[in-house]
Amino acid sequence: MRTTVTAGVALCLAIGGAGCGDDDNFSPTVEAVAGSYTATTFTLEGPGGTVDLLALGATVSVTLAENGTTTGTLFVPDGNEDGSDLDASLEGTWTLSGSTVSFSQSEDTFIRDVDFAASPNRLTGEGSFDGAIVLLVLTKDE
Repeated sequence: MRTTVTAGVALCLAIGGAGCGDDDNFSPTVEAVAGSYTATTFTLEGPGGTVDLLALGATVSVTLAENGTTTGTLFVPDGNEDGSDLDASLEGTWTLSGSTVSFSQSEDTFIRDVDFAASPNRLTGEGSFDGAIVLLVLTKDE
């Protein structure tokens, strides 16, 4: 049985919100946070339960350069509102304020609308969209 991303999920992935915590023992710097990251957790929790988007074939990879630019992609099978695949560029910029990483991209995805908490080798973002919670954990590539 194939599980697909519904229109409601697609809306959650495409529109924004905010929220995340931080790690008191880590004082991130641009140099420490910069690097290439890959999604290790990407879930959507809603009234029907939790969907593991990575298990459905979703991928997120992003590179944060020390000069504040980003490159990468967000891919979610059947993730657009019309049921087609969501394949979005993550080209843009990033900023670090305290332990919070914020993204600015021209593509309208939830990533630019969620603040990510920087911890050692990890960025964690969580947002609530139309009653569903999206959790994305990006782990720094070795």
